[in-house]
Amino acid sequence: MLIDPNDIERLCEILHRAGQKIVFTNGCFDILHAGHVRYLEKARSFGDCLVLGLNTDASVRGNKGPARPINGELDRAEVVGALKAVDYVVLFGEKTAETIIAKVRPDVYVKGGDYTLETLPEAKIVQSYGGRVEFVQMVAGRSTTNGIKKIEQLQEQEGEV
Repeated sequence: MLIDPNDIERLCEILHRAGQKIVFTNGCFDILHAGHVRYLEKARSFGDCLVLGLNTDASVRGNKGPARPINGELDRAEVVGALKAVDYVVLFGEKTAETIIAKVRPDVYVKGGDYTLETLPEAKIVQSYGGRVEFVQMVAGRSTTNGIKKIEQLQEQEGEV
């Protein structure tokens, strides 16, 4: 379910008061693949409720370049929101998720294993209020970037025929 960024803080306060252990993760989730699904399922296993912070189109362009995203933010939100592991989706437009994390105040913040506590700017915020950070190993060979490269290679091969 897509939640307005202005409502996420209040929603998470209600969930916390109800005793829910909130897990938060974030990313672009541009072209969904098995690696995303496994990652989100593992993230969800750390608590009762998974809130996914989804980069807006503008922030994806800022992070990934002008050719991205492939799919628009509302389409991406609908797709990830349909996964059983994801309870809520909230869009955010900043380069990092620090502002939205300060609103959500998750019990557990989950990121991919390509990060460390030292390279993750959001970790300090989570740790400041007693939350914990978990890292989930990425599925080898599964990434949106790899998928795009494969499509480009196939297009090049077809052009040569």
